[in-house]
Amino acid sequence: MAATIQTARALLPKAMPELINKPNVVATGIGYKIVDGKITNELGIICSVEIKKAKQSLSKSELLPKSIQDIPIDVVPTGVIYAQNEARSKHRPAPGGVSVGHFRITAGTLGIWVKKNGKFYILSNNHVLANTNDATVGDAILQMGPTDGGRNPEEHFAKLSEFIPIKFPGSGGGGGGGGDDGGGSSCPIANAVSGILNAAAAVVGSETRLQPMKVSALPAAASTTAAAQSSDNLVDAALAEPLNQVDVKNEILNIGQVTQTGQATLGMGVKKMGRTTGFTTGNITQIDVTTKVNYGANRVATFNDQLLATPMSQGGDSGSAVVSDDNRLVGLLFAGSTNSTIINPIQTVFSALNISLP
Repeated sequence: MAATIQTARALLPKAMPELINKPNVVATGIGYKIVDGKITNELGIICSVEIKKAKQSLSKSELLPKSIQDIPIDVVPTGVIYAQNEARSKHRPAPGGVSVGHFRITAGTLGIWVKKNGKFYILSNNHVLANTNDATVGDAILQMGPTDGGRNPEEHFAKLSEFIPIKFPGSGGGGGGGGDDGGGSSCPIANAVSGILNAAAAVVGSETRLQPMKVSALPAAASTTAAAQSSDNLVDAALAEPLNQVDVKNEILNIGQVTQTGQATLGMGVKKMGRTTGFTTGNITQIDVTTKVNYGANRVATFNDQLLATPMSQGGDSGSAVVSDDNRLVGLLFAGSTNSTIINPIQTVFSALNISLP
């Protein structure tokens, strides 16, 4: 009996922990099997691997099962999945799809303009706008990004407003995050102490800054579960507020204005405009994906409930808005390999940052 998406989605959370922890596996999701390079109509659990190895070279513990509860397992080589960074021209006003970045990175992509509390904000990735947790709210955002010739303060275009911290194993969640509505502290003592220490750091030339964080108490029964999930992520996302609201061009270059969001579905045709590869198209090939993403410097983060698409990006396209064929915003591109693209579902991003389309 052929598997349905409903049965596969019910099974995947139970099977995923064992599959994703197999050596060489970088992602698991639901998709259609590929036979002789062609997508079939047979639904299965897809395991993406760095390199597809011969069975005889694998130990028994390394082998992936052929199926789980009659749902087939397909192995697809994707290579290592990297967070995508890199860098082009100056735009005023600036649309989505152009080069942007924190003043200390190379460059990424201005995804799309969103609104929060009546103001426009840039939506892009944490690793584009917040330097992979290593930024401070208020930091300079350049358009063009530094690799494309952006200089601070000449191309200082926006300021970092808030970001969702990327959690790495053993890091306790990594750097600071949040803006006015984020994870900051309302404690005046904490704010005063951190302000004094940050001022002292600036005097001696240190680039390190402290940000007070509000920590919510966990019920005792929930603490173990929370600790077990502490290294899981749902989004790589951040916001930046333009210094001047007239510098906003509320459309995506070569795509136009996007006024609605949509739900990404298996097989859906999608498109994006990115800083490096420009306008490209692809298809959603997997949903409910758990993937390990390499951020360099021996930092690998695990993301749950992601979308995987055909290759439609390269380094520097991170932050691109992913749009359906009928111009509905469905995701935020943040990582990929030579033959895959990894996307945050847009509903998760909007919920995490409490934002909407203008």
